Amino acid sequence: MAGLRVFMDILTPKQCMLFSLLSERLERAGHEVLRTTRQYQEVVQLLRLKGVDAEVVGRHGGGALLGKLEASADRILRLASLVKDWGPDVAVSFSSPEAARVAFGLGVPHVCVSDSPHAEAVARLTVPLSERLLTPMVIPKGAWTRFGIPADRIIQYNALDPWAWLRDFAPDRALLKDLGLDESRPIVTFRAEESLAAYLMGRTAKVPTILPIIRALMRASPDLQVVAIPRYGQQTDALKRALGKGVLVCESVVDGPSLLSQTSVFVGAGGTMTAEAALLGVPTFSCYPGTPFLIEDYLVSRRLVVRETRPEEAAARILETLRNLETARAEQRARARRLTRHFEDPNEVIADAIVDVARAPADPNGP
Repeated sequence: MAGLRVFMDILTPKQCMLFSLLSERLERAGHEVLRTTRQYQEVVQLLRLKGVDAEVVGRHGGGALLGKLEASADRILRLASLVKDWGPDVAVSFSSPEAARVAFGLGVPHVCVSDSPHAEAVARLTVPLSERLLTPMVIPKGAWTRFGIPADRIIQYNALDPWAWLRDFAPDRALLKDLGLDESRPIVTFRAEESLAAYLMGRTAKVPTILPIIRALMRASPDLQVVAIPRYGQQTDALKRALGKGVLVCESVVDGPSLLSQTSVFVGAGGTMTAEAALLGVPTFSCYPGTPFLIEDYLVSRRLVVRETRPEEAAARILETLRNLETARAEQRARARRLTRHFEDPNEVIADAIVDVARAPADPNGP
């Protein structure tokens, strides 16, 4: 049977991690994959780091509604021309409004992958246009059907998304040396929030959420090795101005899982790295500035993440964890093993769904 042509849109670092492996799986099975992305520093750098080819189409829309709308409209036009000429059998994205709209407009079935029903704006623009939605089992179907997709079009997999790239993960042991870190001393790593995302617009401070916690921690223990991973240039500048040379503020993309696996304690203001750290057995705190999302609630309930947004209290709990680090890491690893031992590979489930959708007869009642 002839191979398929799969159009895949990659918009964030997480999507790069997930879809790079997914596209490899599809290509090994004899299918062709057209990968696209947008001009967004972290993603372009990470794709380059991982050796993944993707055509850059359009740009990130920034933090204002008008900018997002204009960038999306421009990107739809650019993608429409590219995708029409390439002629895919199926499209796949992690709730990319542009990919979903272009696929719908060109009569190409769209497979949506997402663990983020809290991202309501993109869900409303993508889920109703999707032939299938792939999502972790811990997210109930009711979280998605409110956006207009029937429950029988939702496929759940028994895993969290980071398991797709962590299940066979081998860390880069040279990374700490490359970053100028001493592996014999504790390392506390922080990840800034997705401050320009629509779901956090107007809900975050002018400075990164992690900054007050880092300050409190450094006041209490100035000799700690602290690493801060911003998402945008504005965050990088704000952190560097406020923290000086006492903290390593990463100015370019790093191999996140490799850094996390060698981190003593992780503090996240987002979702993906928080889940990665927790599943890797690293004591993990969340300071996400919005209402906790479903994946975070799940990890908190499994005692794999501790939620603490108050700077002084967060610093005190981090230091207490560091004082009992060997025990804390052993307990975290044990909890992570219990959780993941029955996980399946999300990419296997997603790849099967893509092939099934592409080869199914057109549904006259489809999206």
